[in-house]
Amino acid sequence: MIYEANIDVKNKLFPIFEDMEDTMILSCLQGHMGKAYVDNIKNPTAAEIIVGELVFFAGDPNAEAAAELLNNLPANCFVVVSTDGWKDCIEKIHEGYANKFQRYAFKKDKKYLNYNHIKSLISMLPEGYELKKVDKDIAYDKSFHELSEDFTAQFDSIEDYLNRGVGFCILHEGKVVCGASSYSVYDSGIEIQIDTDPKYRRKGLATVAAAALILHCLDRGIYPSWDAANLTSVHLAEKLGYVMDGPYDTYHIKDKK
Repeated sequence: MIYEANIDVKNKLFPIFEDMEDTMILSCLQGHMGKAYVDNIKNPTAAEIIVGELVFFAGDPNAEAAAELLNNLPANCFVVVSTDGWKDCIEKIHEGYANKFQRYAFKKDKKYLNYNHIKSLISMLPEGYELKKVDKDIAYDKSFHELSEDFTAQFDSIEDYLNRGVGFCILHEGKVVCGASSYSVYDSGIEIQIDTDPKYRRKGLATVAAAALILHCLDRGIYPSWDAANLTSVHLAEKLGYVMDGPYDTYHIKDKK
């Protein structure tokens, strides 16, 4: 049997996840968003964290409830683990439905983020486009959500996003065509989510929006964490000053029919 963890149980999970540096783990364990599940309330030995479509497992993959945890997944999710034991379990339990690929982690140190360099990138905004901080009007705008539901999906509501999240977008003829936003939040920072309308790519819009969001975070003493799902995201991160820590395995678990 598995159990959903309350904040007291989550506090017991920090040592179990200490080898995993993804900020979404902190988002959950610090009580900001997401859910955690364990094999034992009093003395957890295996644990699962779910934040949106991202799922993390840690602890003992041979625990009695490990298989149940591994089957406790949201639809069409992405799973991250840090040991070969968990990888073996995923590949066995979700055989035929687990596609392994690599994401890319970046060093989480603001010393690599040169403020003046990042500020200079904002001047790359093409003529005819407008850079704006996400306000109430934009947060409720249809084009903002059509671009990416992930901008606000992890928050309890749009108002919750406006209170706890932050984002910058680029508009063209009144429509949101690019955005950089907080996918998730934790005590000392955010995890960045970026999306651009396919018709508006290769114009440098993502660079400008991301630069604005990063400067906003640095001005407020919070860290703008970046994790890349593909090489395009890697190149953008490096352009902004981030330094790659290295690739890591991720599993896309397709829905079982």
